[in-house]
Amino acid sequence: MKTRLTALLLTTTFASTAMAEDVTLTIESWRNDDLAIWQDQIIPAFEAENPGIKVVFAPSAPTEYNAALNSKLEAGTAGDLITCRPFDASLALYDGGYLADLSGLAAMANFSPVAKSAWQTDDASATFCVPMASVIHGFIYNADAFAALGLTEPKTEDEFFAVLDAIKADGTYIPMAMGTNDQWEAATMGYNNVGPNYWKGEEGRLALIAGTQKLTDADWVAPFATLARWKDYLGDGFEAQTYPDSQNLFTLGRAAIYPAGSWEISGFNTQAGFKMGAFPPPVRAAGDTCYISDHTDIGIGMNAKTAHPEAAKAFLEWVGSAEFATMYANALPGFFSLNSTPVEMADPLAQEFVSWRGKCQSTIRSTYQILSRGTPNLENETWNASANVIKGTETPEAAAERLQAGLASWFEPQK
Repeated sequence: MKTRLTALLLTTTFASTAMAEDVTLTIESWRNDDLAIWQDQIIPAFEAENPGIKVVFAPSAPTEYNAALNSKLEAGTAGDLITCRPFDASLALYDGGYLADLSGLAAMANFSPVAKSAWQTDDASATFCVPMASVIHGFIYNADAFAALGLTEPKTEDEFFAVLDAIKADGTYIPMAMGTNDQWEAATMGYNNVGPNYWKGEEGRLALIAGTQKLTDADWVAPFATLARWKDYLGDGFEAQTYPDSQNLFTLGRAAIYPAGSWEISGFNTQAGFKMGAFPPPVRAAGDTCYISDHTDIGIGMNAKTAHPEAAKAFLEWVGSAEFATMYANALPGFFSLNSTPVEMADPLAQEFVSWRGKCQSTIRSTYQILSRGTPNLENETWNASANVIKGTETPEAAAERLQAGLASWFEPQK
């Protein structure tokens, strides 16, 4: 009897000790450059407010993340929390049963439909990742060069090209730093930067998905015509200029304007020896509504097979809070909170970018949701078409016709 009682007491003691132990959550991510920020700022802040829950940030190399994550999920060894790429890659994980439906999280009320669209089913009936950050497109410029030349930020396209003409006529600077060698910049910082002012942001993007607009419509061809005018301002040899080449031309002070994504801010802050400013894509005419590409970039979801769903949900509710939004956006200037609560940015260039949300309508890149699931891939084709149009090897009309034919070949609403 005494032996049995001792054994029972020991078992109870061990069980109580196990229950009292901290729950440890592991985060899978491709952002290995963020490791110090998570370890030194984000995780300590969460753990201080949530005793009993420990968090480990365990990133993979960006190029290996998708394959590594898929292997872990299939083997049942993936972490509790999954950092989510936008749109189809994460949707495939949800459809495969690997990501949980988070629609019931209270924090989801803190995000707009556009913010959530990158991590939803096509009918928006399920949301499977909490939005974390977006990147915004526009133009970064050398403010010292503008001051020396007596230039001001352009607000309309006519003013934009007048500024480029003035810089070119002076001859001190290459008017604009962008090459076409790598192609993606021509579409990402070109076509999908200025284009939303033509197709009216979400109105046009959703109409393309619905099949009520086509890529050969005037509002989709016109941005290509604008890009074709860029050729005269990109400097000699832009056709062979790579993305790093363009970054260097700008940060070394040789080019006055850089068609940009806000992710450049941190790097440019450390590399440029001059004052910088930024302006949104100029509108077509004074008084027009402005639109910005405020592209959903990163979210975080829950492994559907986590052993700690309640702890994981507690973490995700916190990620959806204004506290996290402020911390993350300021730790990584240029990666902007998608939370509906405004975040004051300490970095002035980042604050300038994010201020455009209060003046312009936000949209996402036109090719990212649904329209690049088939072959030919519309996103990749748009890279090529944008580069060709800028080089002058394809007309705006021919580029649009080619893209439309490719999309119509596999996407039913466009047939």
